[in-house]
Amino acid sequence: MPADTCAYRASLFHLIDDPGLDGPPSSDAFEWFEDGILLISQGRVLALGAAADLLPVLPAGLSLTHWPDSLIVPGFIDAHIHFPQLDVIASYGEQLLEWLNNYTFPAEQRFSDAGYAEATADVFLDELLRCGTTSAMVFCTVHPASAEALFSAAERRNLRLVAGKVLMDRHAPAGLCDTPESGDRESRELIERWHGRGRLEYAVTPRFAATSTPEQLRLAGRLLADYPGLPMQTHLAESLAEIDWTLRLYPDRRDYLDVYDHYGLLRERSVFAHCVHIDDDARRRIADAGATAAFCPTSNTFLGSGLFDLHAAREAGIQVSLATDVGGGTSVSMLQTMAEAYKVTQLRGRSLNPFQAFYLATLGNARALGLDTHVGNLQPGREADFVVLDRHATPLLARKDALAKSLQDILFNLIILGDDRAVRATHIAGRCGYQRPESSRHEGRPC
Repeated sequence: MPADTCAYRASLFHLIDDPGLDGPPSSDAFEWFEDGILLISQGRVLALGAAADLLPVLPAGLSLTHWPDSLIVPGFIDAHIHFPQLDVIASYGEQLLEWLNNYTFPAEQRFSDAGYAEATADVFLDELLRCGTTSAMVFCTVHPASAEALFSAAERRNLRLVAGKVLMDRHAPAGLCDTPESGDRESRELIERWHGRGRLEYAVTPRFAATSTPEQLRLAGRLLADYPGLPMQTHLAESLAEIDWTLRLYPDRRDYLDVYDHYGLLRERSVFAHCVHIDDDARRRIADAGATAAFCPTSNTFLGSGLFDLHAAREAGIQVSLATDVGGGTSVSMLQTMAEAYKVTQLRGRSLNPFQAFYLATLGNARALGLDTHVGNLQPGREADFVVLDRHATPLLARKDALAKSLQDILFNLIILGDDRAVRATHIAGRCGYQRPESSRHEGRPC
């Protein structure tokens, strides 16, 4: 056993395959050790198993951290989030297009200041870690300095992050517009500097079709051709008004998705946020391309955009990811996002079992972003990104946990009643990135 090995004891749960949408999952889709040990060495998972099996063979003097009443799971992965919109969260009273103009664009103009971008990047990443999120696919602003700030802050924390500078050359304030040529040049410079550096990847990032000219989308497609395997992120069919506007701007395209397809943006490792208002034909084309639909439940309900049809997407063969979409989304917590996803499926007359919810937030998102050879579960050899969830973080969680009769009950309690308070610790490549003050547990007493 390597000299730097550390052991962590708690309940352990992770997915090793898709557990399915309906009914109980097969036993080969997940591993659960009610009293388990996770062994970490050199930033990677060395082994995991039942404490009864591993404790007798651990070397004397090995560092062992014990978290009673807690559940270790893989670090959460957020498939779509805007770091410049952290201060836009909880902005009242608008739907998508008005919300962009009245709240988002004014906030994003501040990121022309490199110092402001750097300070916000630190706050943003610290908030992710506080909520148990260890990887994310992130929108920056149109300013190269915003991407530089985020990548630098992520590198200091050794985070696995996918991000990109926004491409946007029309229908926005002048301070938020690039040109097709400058957007292409700045993206290439950022790719050369950051893509593949440490645990970082660059994503080509047109905001959405309406805010890019055909020439800019053409050059975005050329970027993907020139850098094979590069991810791409954008928005698709979030609101009905957005769809109507886009089709007026691109009258020669048969539908919204065809705009992206025409310019070479519909492909593997393309992540289309929202996909609320798409038909069966568009679902088939997304699935055939190996692209991903990012399910953003809190922003879709908060902005009144609509209800994503998870079951239709999955039944069409689309790879679906789960995302907070802050600042349209209302929480950085993936636990709260899972809870809202459950409610959206309920409103559509179906359900979301807790195994599938955790799959979407961990291994499923890793697969959707092309990161599953690195993160997403706790199999030996994976990078040791994990989060410790406190099953007794609040009095009500503790009470419900005492009544839990199965792993499904434990997971569902954390989804519906959990939030950032349930995150006891977050580890990045085996090192602690966040530790909740134990004094904050059950803080406050009735007067």
